[in-house]
Amino acid sequence: MLAYLLRRLLYAIPILIGVNLITFALFFVVNTPDDMARMQLGVKRVTPEAIAKWKIERGYDKPLFINGEADGVGVLTDTVLFAKSARMFVGDFGRAEDGRDIAREITSRMGPSLAIALPTFILGLFVAVTLALLLAFFRASYLDFWGVVLCVAMMSVSGLFYIIGGQYLISKLWRLVPISGFGGGIDAWKFLILPVLIGVISGIGSSARWYRTIFLEEIGKEYVRTARAKGLSELTVLFRHVLRNAMIPILTGVVVVIPLLFMGSLLTESFFGIPGLGSYTIDAINAQDFAVVRAMVFIGSVLYIVGLILTDISYTFVDPRIRFDR
Repeated sequence: MLAYLLRRLLYAIPILIGVNLITFALFFVVNTPDDMARMQLGVKRVTPEAIAKWKIERGYDKPLFINGEADGVGVLTDTVLFAKSARMFVGDFGRAEDGRDIAREITSRMGPSLAIALPTFILGLFVAVTLALLLAFFRASYLDFWGVVLCVAMMSVSGLFYIIGGQYLISKLWRLVPISGFGGGIDAWKFLILPVLIGVISGIGSSARWYRTIFLEEIGKEYVRTARAKGLSELTVLFRHVLRNAMIPILTGVVVVIPLLFMGSLLTESFFGIPGLGSYTIDAINAQDFAVVRAMVFIGSVLYIVGLILTDISYTFVDPRIRFDR
């Protein structure tokens, strides 16, 4: 297992380098530092002096990939690529356009994002799996039919509808919770309950339908018929055999999502005014703050790779027969 994890970690290094290079090319080759200066300065006719000053202040006055005028390792290190991208591998994300330290902002905004994402993830998984088991238990019945119809209808509705509808109905008409904002301490639940509720409801349709398909596939296999032939009840077969064997495909989708919870929800945090990483990314895109966007793309890549490794590890807990000796 240890050798397998080390090998996977080594595989992740070239993947991150490739993602970093592609991101760098999108930001600095397609959109040159001169173009970035014009957009940040916000005027139609920008003087060359103003562009040069903006580039010097932010370290964009150096060559992009190779500095032919430098000596030794400075040929590679005294470049925009090393200053803006390579340092991300050691956690140095630089500063945003407003001068704030990006790493500090990410650390402070991670808490609000997790406060919404973790309850939404846990409750959503519990509700979706429970509903899917219920539909699988009453398969080929009216309950199963109308349950699938409801799931398809729910997954066909845009997430914006749930957000706007929930804000209008629960916050504006019923005045049960604040319509937006975020607060710490004991009153934080007032600002979290509506985003969490909307996140759970909006994800039930697609998740429950997918889990139902997995359970039905397992129910049709030979070991299930053998278990029934031994006299086991349908509930025992469903929970002791079907659910356990269906955990591998479920974990494939679930464990990968866990690291991405740190990234926050772009729509939810923006509409509810939650100062998390999702709203931080949206604000950076609107403000054309390329440093923040690059940092968030890099962090998302790292977390996705971590999720894939956690998925492989989780398989060994679900099925002891799975080994990674090679």
